[in-house]
Amino acid sequence: MTPPFDAVHHVCIVVPDIDAAIAFYEKVGIGGWQDFPPLSAFTDLDVPDLDAFLDLTYKYTDAPGLQLQLCEPGPGNSPQRQFLDRTGGGVFHIGFVVDDVDAGAQAARAVGLEPWMYGRRPDSTGFTYLQTPPSAGVTLEIRQSPNS
Repeated sequence: MTPPFDAVHHVCIVVPDIDAAIAFYEKVGIGGWQDFPPLSAFTDLDVPDLDAFLDLTYKYTDAPGLQLQLCEPGPGNSPQRQFLDRTGGGVFHIGFVVDDVDAGAQAARAVGLEPWMYGRRPDSTGFTYLQTPPSAGVTLEIRQSPNS
C-alpha cells in the first residue's frame, strides 16, 4: 500500500479576518471566492470541539491546478483557533485528494501516520487530518469529495 499523497488538492490558510484576506487576494488577482459547503454536512465527526468546528468559516477559490482555502476560526477551542493564536495565521494544512478516504486513512496508518481529526458525510466521503505537524511542520489531510 502506498501513501495517499499523489495529488495535491488544496492549501488551507488560517487567517484572523477572512474578508480582509479575500480583499488582499482579489487585489493581486486571485478571485472567485466561494462559500465552502456547510460543515454540518459532516454527520460523522471526530473533532476536539464540535461547536468550534461548526463555527469555522471557510472560503475557497479554484486557481489553475490548485484550490486555495481560507479559514477564519471562531472564538471556540478549535485546532485552527489554537494555530491562529500561536502563529498569527498561515498554512494550516495541505489537502490531498484520494478516491476513497477510508482506504487513504488506512494507507496513511500503514506508513505510521495516525489520524488526528476526521469528518464523513452520509455517503462516506469526507476528510481525515493526520497527526503530522511536529514532523512535517504542517498538517497533511486526505479528502474525498462527493461523486469522486
